[in-house]
Amino acid sequence: MHYSYQDMSRQDEALLGELGTRIRSERTALGLTVTELAERAELSRRYVTEAEAGRANLTVLKLARMAEALKMTLGQLCDLQAHRPETERIALVGLRGAGKSTLGRLLAQSLEVPFVELDERVERHAGLSLAAIFDLQGVETYRRLEREALEQVLSEGQRQVIATGGSIVTSDETYARLREACRTIWLRAEPEEHLARVLDQGDHRPVEGHPRALEELREILSRRESLYALADSEVSTAGRGTEAVLVDIIEGLKGT
Repeated sequence: MHYSYQDMSRQDEALLGELGTRIRSERTALGLTVTELAERAELSRRYVTEAEAGRANLTVLKLARMAEALKMTLGQLCDLQAHRPETERIALVGLRGAGKSTLGRLLAQSLEVPFVELDERVERHAGLSLAAIFDLQGVETYRRLEREALEQVLSEGQRQVIATGGSIVTSDETYARLREACRTIWLRAEPEEHLARVLDQGDHRPVEGHPRALEELREILSRRESLYALADSEVSTAGRGTEAVLVDIIEGLKGT
């Protein structure tokens, strides 16, 4: 039976994503470029890039060659539990309206650590609002600023709660770096709730001139769902109060 990436379960995708993060981390620690690792492992550069992004269905033989090139045994490379980041950084991911800002601030207060809104750092770095960045400079500039802002935030210490932008998961390099450096939590909600919360905040731009706003939101969530699922854990905010969700997050952190 033919087995493709599209056939994989979310658990399969999460495993490959975690393995990709491990490969990238070990490569970076050795000071290797993607090209150098590919040459050492006798694999194509494209294959290594896909593997680090969690999109390559790694065979045992290719994985063994990758491990050897990284100066590791196959068992060491596959021991993903041993590679869990020893960090108190917590990053919240999810679509806009998931509750990242509200819950992030409350979580930071509870843990007595700094709270960082990544998009606010992007705006500060650019000297422009997010809307202006997208309108004047485009998506690629925003992605670059987002990567730079994340690195700046990570340099500020190990104890943080970070609320990320909803689309960070679509940037392979930035999302891999986030998962590598933080314990990531996907705040999950239904599309109707995402939209309702944004409107409750007084922002009606998602629906102005967009009669299919809810359908478009469902499509975005569907496309990103497998990416959000690469987070270390997920907590549902659907139909639940803030305090109840916060308790679940804190209890989940105690178990990791």
